[in-house]
Amino acid sequence: MASRVSPRWRIQDLSFSQLATSAARDDENLFYLATCASFIESGADLYTGNLVNYFRDDEEVFGWRRDHWEPEELQHGEALRSYVAHAWPELDWDSAYRSFLAEYANYCKVELLAPTRALEMAARCVVETGTATNYTALARCATEPVLQDLASRIAADEINHYKHFYRFFRRYREAESVGRTRVLVTLGRRTLELRIEDAPRAIRHAAKSRCPACAGDRAYLRSVGAGMRAAVRKNLHPGTTLKMLMRPLALPRPVQAVVQYPIEKFIDNVFLR
Repeated sequence: MASRVSPRWRIQDLSFSQLATSAARDDENLFYLATCASFIESGADLYTGNLVNYFRDDEEVFGWRRDHWEPEELQHGEALRSYVAHAWPELDWDSAYRSFLAEYANYCKVELLAPTRALEMAARCVVETGTATNYTALARCATEPVLQDLASRIAADEINHYKHFYRFFRRYREAESVGRTRVLVTLGRRTLELRIEDAPRAIRHAAKSRCPACAGDRAYLRSVGAGMRAAVRKNLHPGTTLKMLMRPLALPRPVQAVVQYPIEKFIDNVFLR
């Protein structure tokens, strides 16, 4: 078995000793953005394990996921957890994460993967688009330099992951003869799922530790989620997101020009609001 390759950067590269504590602690939105991301990334082994097994007989895909993608995803979680521990040391991260994980694990099952490998690769392109978008926006909106650096590093990793998933998607698309309609349905469904799944769960469990009295307040939780989405939307370059989402459709230029506006509105109403 091939040995795992070291990630392109290390947690030791981050200057936690230079963290501008006041800039982080005074920004509640930043707390939820960083903490929720740390929960979701720390649970990466749940879905990476499913995907590794799904492609176990494909040596190229299996090897890349095992030796590159999974270690990098887990490093994201470890780095974000370290950041949260430095910025908000009073947070009982372990307890909040265990609570989150108990719920999150129910949504990381093999049966929830797409029905074909090509379509699962298309779905992964959507997920990587979402994560790259969020971390790029986080790097732009963060008022704390260490988090800016960390978010930029993660965003670069996610863009690189997207490129691999897209390449694998093209290979499987040809092998399975998957048409654009099925790809479009998969892209749309997975984009909708991004809105309703990970972040709201993470917010609830972060709130339980930060503000126990607020954890059951739906208005408060909605306000937190709206603030997080607004930070992303304000710091987003929608053209890049649109290009990444549309790429698996491989549309001719004239057709792409026609469908670009409705797809852009779909992204604006679902992906960002």
